[in-house]
Amino acid sequence: MTDPTPAPAAPQPAAPLSASDDKLWASLAHFGGVLWILPSLIIYLVLKDRGAKVRVEAKEALNWQITFLIIWIVWVIIAAVITIPLILAGLAFLVTLIGFLIWAANALLSILGGVKVNGGGSYRYPFSFRFIK
Repeated sequence: MTDPTPAPAAPQPAAPLSASDDKLWASLAHFGGVLWILPSLIIYLVLKDRGAKVRVEAKEALNWQITFLIIWIVWVIIAAVITIPLILAGLAFLVTLIGFLIWAANALLSILGGVKVNGGGSYRYPFSFRFIK
C-alpha cells in the first residue's frame, strides 16, 4: 500500500538580486568592515549566489577583514610583550595610539571601498591576502 501524503517540494533557489540591490549589498559588505568581520561574512555567505557584484565585492571585503583580523591579533601579541617596558619608559600611550591607527586604517579602507562600490565601481584593498578565491 502506498502512502497517500505527497512528497515535500524541493526547496527553490533564492531569486537573483536586482541590479540596485546587488550594488547595495556589495557596498554594505565594504561599509560593514567598520564593524569588523561579521557583516562581510554574513553578506558573503547569504548573498554570494544571488548577485555577481555582491559575490566579488563581499569576497574582497571578507578577504580584507580576515587580513585585518590577523594584523590585529599580531598587534595585540606585540602590544602585550612591549607594554611593560613602555610603561616603565613613560611611553605607554604608544600602544593605544598604534592600536587606534590600525583600527582607523581598517575603517578608512572599508569606507573607501563602500563609497567606490556604491558609485558603481569595484574596489580592491591596497594589500590583502586572498584566503577566499
